[in-house]
Amino acid sequence: MRIVVCVKHVPDVQADRRFTDEGLVDRTQGDGTLNELDENAVEAALVVAEAHGGEVVAVTMGPADAEDAVRRALQMGADQAVHVQDDALAGSDVFSTAAVLAAAVRRLGQDGPVDLVVTGMAALDGLMSVVPSLLAAELGLPQATLAAELSVEDGAVRVRRDLDDATEVVRAPLPAVVSVTDQSNQPRYPNFKGIMAARKKPVTAWSLADLGVDPGAVGAAGARTRVLEATARPPRENRVLVTDDGEAGTRLAAFLVQNRLV
Repeated sequence: MRIVVCVKHVPDVQADRRFTDEGLVDRTQGDGTLNELDENAVEAALVVAEAHGGEVVAVTMGPADAEDAVRRALQMGADQAVHVQDDALAGSDVFSTAAVLAAAVRRLGQDGPVDLVVTGMAALDGLMSVVPSLLAAELGLPQATLAAELSVEDGAVRVRRDLDDATEVVRAPLPAVVSVTDQSNQPRYPNFKGIMAARKKPVTAWSLADLGVDPGAVGAAGARTRVLEATARPPRENRVLVTDDGEAGTRLAAFLVQNRLV
């Protein structure tokens, strides 16, 4: 079984985040990291590969430092990594992102069939949660999104989805695209052996030309969405600092009741 897991390099969620003058997410504020929700996708892919045999290929797109995302996936246990890097990708929206990732999956398919594509439920820098569905549409594959549980059996993927008032079980024939939630598993932490092994694994670099993607159809030039205006979050005012003298719980409850928050 061959599984492709799509991951993203995002700004540190603890760093100050803002937009640039061009309306793009400023990715220069602090060190970036593998999108936390994509760690669940990597874990899900590894579990399926361990159960059924096969390999896991981590794929990302972005500037040079985006390689860190697939390096992290390699440390966790992925077998191969692909980094799509091209100056024309700057400013890509979700539609361009899905198109490029789909092109990478198709390129990987030239070396052997891709049985399953796994993603996280969202990227923490945008939280749009639509790339998995757009990716499935680009590839012409069935999709099973927001999986709280994922398994593969009899040539099909089986997914459990936990909704607000119901639980669904969805089944789709392979190949398919699946996105997993942060409740689907507990991502493994890379051990020393995995970290050292990842250093020796190459990361395949592809440009848009390698994928046959028109630079004018992606990036800022091909974006269907753009940020018109952004305002920094105002500082918090009228904050009350409570020193717990044994009555903090009572005061908090009174505050919630007074402000009709409970």
